[in-house]
Amino acid sequence: MTAQSPVRWTDPEQQELEERVAASELAWLTMDVDVQTLRVEIDNFALIHHQLLGPLYTRLDELDALVAEAVAALTGHPDDLRTAAEARRRVDELPDLDALFDIVREQEDAPPPPAAPARVRPGRDAQRVYRDLVRRAHPDLSTDPAEQERRAAFLVRVNEAYAYGDTGALETLAAEWSTAPEAAPALDSPDRLGWLRRRLEWLTGRIGELAAEQVRLERTAMGELLALAPQDPDRLLEELAEQLLAKAAAQQAELERLIGGAPPVGDNDGADSEAQENQTMFAQIPTIDAAAVPADAALLDVREQDEWEAGHVDGALHIPIGEVVARIGELPDAKLYVLCRVGGRSAQVVQYLVQNGRDAVNVDGGMYAWDGAGRPMVSSGGQQAFVL
Repeated sequence: MTAQSPVRWTDPEQQELEERVAASELAWLTMDVDVQTLRVEIDNFALIHHQLLGPLYTRLDELDALVAEAVAALTGHPDDLRTAAEARRRVDELPDLDALFDIVREQEDAPPPPAAPARVRPGRDAQRVYRDLVRRAHPDLSTDPAEQERRAAFLVRVNEAYAYGDTGALETLAAEWSTAPEAAPALDSPDRLGWLRRRLEWLTGRIGELAAEQVRLERTAMGELLALAPQDPDRLLEELAEQLLAKAAAQQAELERLIGGAPPVGDNDGADSEAQENQTMFAQIPTIDAAAVPADAALLDVREQDEWEAGHVDGALHIPIGEVVARIGELPDAKLYVLCRVGGRSAQVVQYLVQNGRDAVNVDGGMYAWDGAGRPMVSSGGQQAFVL
């Protein structure tokens, strides 16, 4: 007969706690990564929103004041005069956010802020490496204070690389990382059961805190705005820009009517409203007809990748609208002719470029007008080019 090794007895309570702690740690780490990801996306969204859409909001406030003043000049009514004064006061009292930021930085002797991230949401490869790295290197995976401090300092670098979607930097950090021995009691230690109870209590509390933070972030103004298009926040910025430009067009058209002596009515005649909007939509932005763009012009296409692949101008520089701020250094010094699908996104980019001292012109009607004018296009795959 052969002797059999005795079966090691396991405390049922400890076994259950081991499983619950393992499951709670997985839930906590997953939620922690999700909350950090949401925080990065909201911060990036707010920064790009301010840089790209801020000038449009300022223009709308100015147009509102000008329209109110024109109405007051035509009617002379006390209520209209009061409305005009309030509208102008709102414009005059608007803070210059960039100037305020400069003042704060000077007072704190802080370095200038980094450039805006290229996109709101880092790419999938960056997300994959980031999640794996956080799960392995999180400070609370260790109970040793020195090890926790080392991990926390390391994660500062990880979070910075993730904020900019720098997959290469994240992969370098992943290769650098090596875990240290854990300070938790051994499985057969008499202190293990007490440690498991304390660990489970801590994990439960931490999960609750993270859930509350996630709700808080989702309820912020930018969080609610981001929730409108959680899968494609960069396209949401484009849609917001086109809505603001359309609103500015309507205000510009109303202002021109009022300056021409027309009564302040809310509705247009209807017959020529579309033509009037097309003429005034981008009155403050340098514009050119697609047919008039020089053959050797420096073209900038700000559409998304799928639109570009379907059909684009051969030789044009392609930078999606959400990446223009971060990649502005790639633009040539020559006069830029900016294209999108119908002219809304490109008008936004032209406004941004002009305000930053660049010579830029919006191609009116975008690629639809380019195609309609019989100008040549190519596709990325060699198939018949078309405007997507």
